[in-house]
Amino acid sequence: MRMRRAVWISIPMSVALLVAGCGGDNSDDEGSNAKSSGGDSGGTYSIEISNPQFLVPTNTNETSGSEVLDALFTGLVTYAPKTNEPQPSELAESIETTDQQNYTIKIKEGWKFHNGEPVTAQSFVDSWNYGALNKNGQNNNYFFGGIEGYADLNPEDPDTEDDVVPPATAETLSGLKVVSDTEFTVTLTAPDNTFYAALGYTAFYPMTKDALADTAAFEKAPVGNGPFQMVGNVEPNKQIVVKKFADYKGTKPKADGVTFKIYQSLDTAYNDLRAGNLDIMDALPPSALANAPTELGDRYKEFPSSYYQFLGFPTFDPRFEKVEVRKAVSMAIDRAAIAKTVFQNTRVPADGFVNPVVAGYREGTCGEACTYDPAKAKEMLAAGGGLDSMSITYNADGGHKEWTEAACNQINQNLGVKCKAIPKSAFDVLLDDLDKAKKKKQGFGPFRLGWIMDYPSMQNYLGPLYGSTGSSNYYGYANKSFDALVAEGQAAATPEEAIQKWQQAEDILAEEFPVAPLWFGVTNSARSENVDNLTIDPFDRIDKVAVTVVKK
Repeated sequence: MRMRRAVWISIPMSVALLVAGCGGDNSDDEGSNAKSSGGDSGGTYSIEISNPQFLVPTNTNETSGSEVLDALFTGLVTYAPKTNEPQPSELAESIETTDQQNYTIKIKEGWKFHNGEPVTAQSFVDSWNYGALNKNGQNNNYFFGGIEGYADLNPEDPDTEDDVVPPATAETLSGLKVVSDTEFTVTLTAPDNTFYAALGYTAFYPMTKDALADTAAFEKAPVGNGPFQMVGNVEPNKQIVVKKFADYKGTKPKADGVTFKIYQSLDTAYNDLRAGNLDIMDALPPSALANAPTELGDRYKEFPSSYYQFLGFPTFDPRFEKVEVRKAVSMAIDRAAIAKTVFQNTRVPADGFVNPVVAGYREGTCGEACTYDPAKAKEMLAAGGGLDSMSITYNADGGHKEWTEAACNQINQNLGVKCKAIPKSAFDVLLDDLDKAKKKKQGFGPFRLGWIMDYPSMQNYLGPLYGSTGSSNYYGYANKSFDALVAEGQAAATPEEAIQKWQQAEDILAEEFPVAPLWFGVTNSARSENVDNLTIDPFDRIDKVAVTVVKK
């Protein structure tokens, strides 16, 4: 995903986390980020996105797909706008635990999917079981790993070199039990202080029976339970159109509909916005950053973000299997210079593996490997056996051409290594290629990736990205000690104990260096004169319910 900002959220022991009625009116500043109240503005507006890789909740782990699903679905948890604290969605009646291991979840009656099917406890249980079963091959399978019975659905693979999925010994998670249409229980294998916060993530949305029976057909026209519903089918590489769902039980959108316009170039999108043919962007091309504040005035705005961008090294590529080579490449990149000249100081050099806004961030965790030092970089490269040439692969639809070429020039100049920036047409294409390269252990060379938190916890920057079974671990990195520390942090009884474990895990990353942290940043947004009331949360999600269309 792209990137965001986080705080530690602990769940009080022996206290019901959410109480009946908390998901009602969210007009308070500390209420749900979904959603301001007020009269309808009517009309429709458009949002720029890249081509989504997937549009199934249990399979979607990048921001464009998540942005669309955020319009189509309502989950169990949202996050307070000022604190990022998890809290009940308008769908949730209560989520209770006394030990952070055993949960009772109740949902409100009367909620429906866009096809009229009732949203029930069984809807959640069936969807989670689908996501957790290994043969379904869902990208977000990892997020169900703490639920009892997960190992039976995902037995250890005796031969990771082949494409054969080992047969599961069960088809459903033993830790999920339906009590009634509006209640189900969750039993985890161990206490987990991140589970409640994670329930707001895409992976935990409910799906219809038809969706689970045929996900390929579902992706053509996803049916959700959220404030907007599909109009027609997805038009790949063109657009996705949604309209207000008339029977939505939560806060109704102010506009009548949204068109997600798919672009292969941020420059093209920005030109469309300036011409009034596009209404909202949550990322601007580097070429626009210098002039956008003056040109757009208050229609340009920066929002706090949990953004973290890095360079991934495929550890299975023989050229980069030695840590000295990986650190040498990192030390040859002048992050500060690129942040100033390419990003107009809207990025700051990253000095760790988690964004500074999460509790547990430490200044300088990355150490000398993230410090620009050409002389030391040459020494490090020689110690690693040298490197003749390399490439940096990036997605061309995300505004990454300028900085990847600048980084390659620095690597060439400082290390004498021929470096070439190689574009992939779109982010979904890049992710598909990374998936294939990892599975076949084919040398791919370093690649650009970014991360925005899925839920507010330091663990979310560690487990999914670097865990042995992490959902976004494209570099083949695996370390049992790292995995153990992340798990121990999740099971910790206090925030202090959890952070201590996670910081120890981060120290392992600093030593073994599977990726080179590059930048932290803000969300650079722009809107046309056609819309108002634009807000973007630290999860990089546009509040699509609050946006109003300006009446002329």
